[in-house]
Amino acid sequence: QVQLMESGGGSVQAGGSLRLSCAASGHTYSSACMGWFRQVPGKEREGVARINFGGGGTYYTYYTDSVKGRFTISQDNARNTVYLEMNSLKPEDTATYYCAATPIWSIGDCERRPVFGYWGQGTQVTVSS
Repeated sequence: QVQLMESGGGSVQAGGSLRLSCAASGHTYSSACMGWFRQVPGKEREGVARINFGGGGTYYTYYTDSVKGRFTISQDNARNTVYLEMNSLKPEDTATYYCAATPIWSIGDCERRPVFGYWGQGTQVTVSS
């Protein structure tokens, strides 16, 4: 089993920044895909960004169009942690943000929108105008 713990959510004004962290514990995999999703009540969950762990130093990253140029996903292999740096925040970024993870065989598995089997509890991000 893998446990994911998010932190770093909060309330900011539009234009502000937040940094989310997701620490993985429990069973570790040599290669994994980790992602950030967000959900607003009454709407479908949206994939925000994802990145692969492992891969011999080759990294794949994905961003949904609405966050490109504003959000940056990164990872720290030594700490089994993935980060989401969020800049120029907008009110429409308000949501509960979830971290997710799944083991993969290759970087391509992370490119092809994997099914994530492990999820965190979520952290709230509120952006006021």
